Parts: sequence; C-alpha cells; structure tokens
Amino acid sequence: MNRPLDFASASDFRQMMAGFPTGVSIVTALGDDGVPWGMTCSSVCSVAVEPPTLIVCLRRSSPTLTAVLARGAFAVNLLHDGARDKAELFASGAPDRFDRVRWRCSAQNCGPHLLDDAHAIGDCRVTHTAPVGDHLVVFGEVRQIGRHPVASRPLMYGLRQYAAWPVAAC
Repeated sequence: MNRPLDFASASDFRQMMAGFPTGVSIVTALGDDGVPWGMTCSSVCSVAVEPPTLIVCLRRSSPTLTAVLARGAFAVNLLHDGARDKAELFASGAPDRFDRVRWRCSAQNCGPHLLDDAHAIGDCRVTHTAPVGDHLVVFGEVRQIGRHPVASRPLMYGLRQYAAWPVAAC
C-alpha cells in the first residue's frame, strides 16, 4: 500500500533553500496606466538558448505580476553588488520605490531599466505561464539584452544575506 508523501515544513524548506545561493534581480513592468511596478526576485532561471528563454517566479498576489500579465512583457534587471539597498527597497514593497531609483523605459524596452543598479538587463515577452502553489511561473523570451558594465560584481543572496560574487571567480 503506497502512502502519499507528506510535505516538508515551510521552515525546513526555507532553511534548505537559504543554503543555495542565487543571483538577485528586480523584475519590472509597466501597468496598463503606465505606472512602473517591480519586485526583487531571486527565482530566475535560464530555460533555453534557442529561442533565448528564461523563467521568473512571481507571487500571484503581486501587483508586479498583474502588470507583467497585462502587458505581456517584463524586464529582468540583474543587480550588481553595489545595489543591495535597491534589492532591499524593492523587496519591501515601498510604494515610492521608483521615485528612489534612476530608471528609464523606452518604447523598445519591455519594462523599466534600473540604470544605476543592473549590470545586465533582459527585455522579455511572456510566452507561457504555469501556476505552482502561491506563485506563477512566467516564461519570457528574451528579445534584447542591455549590458551596463560597472566596476563591480553580481549581487548574490544566500544564507539569508547579500554578498558579492567572489573576486577569484570573476
């Protein structure tokens, strides 16, 4: 007789994933009214090279997700190690977060670009979505990539703290 497996506890799962360092990004989109939305996201993963596709995992209750789905487009701002304060700002949900950063969004962009905080930005068009728990997995085909070389390293998050990519690895 097969018994269904129980789920791990939320705290055990968080502890396990805290030991898996990852890059930090801010996913941005414009709402239908042109208002910018954005949130810190460490759930970003490349999926395919041809066509260039990535996924982001966003909370279903997020206004950023609402804007992403309404526009069918978003930008992934990959943060450099000097942008920890922006990662924290966009994780806080502060309503004035876009007033506190320098950003631009032209007709060619799929979402706001954080000019001072990202070392690379991918403009993405939504191709698929998949619900998983309280999140929605959003697949985005990368239409263009902007590089903003800075004298810093990628921002990482793990063990519940931010850190720069190690110098030896650069």
